[in-house]
Amino acid sequence: MIYQIRIKGHLDSQWTDWFDGLTITLEDNGDTLLTGPVIDQAALHGLLKKVRDLGMPLVSVSPVEPGPPTTLGTSQADA
Repeated sequence: MIYQIRIKGHLDSQWTDWFDGLTITLEDNGDTLLTGPVIDQAALHGLLKKVRDLGMPLVSVSPVEPGPPTTLGTSQADA
């Protein structure tokens, strides 16, 4: 499952490895959005513990529904 974790304040991109490869997005409103796959609830709790250890306020945690699979290169499109 893909999760988005929003924290208050900007987090430097050097923290990507510490957050197990999650994508770090700095938003204009001053928040940081961590996005990526989380294997299970134990892994999610581990990530939240890391956020707590940083001392940065947690704003939200949201699961992201995966989009529909895309197919490329089908020769029958628009037929």
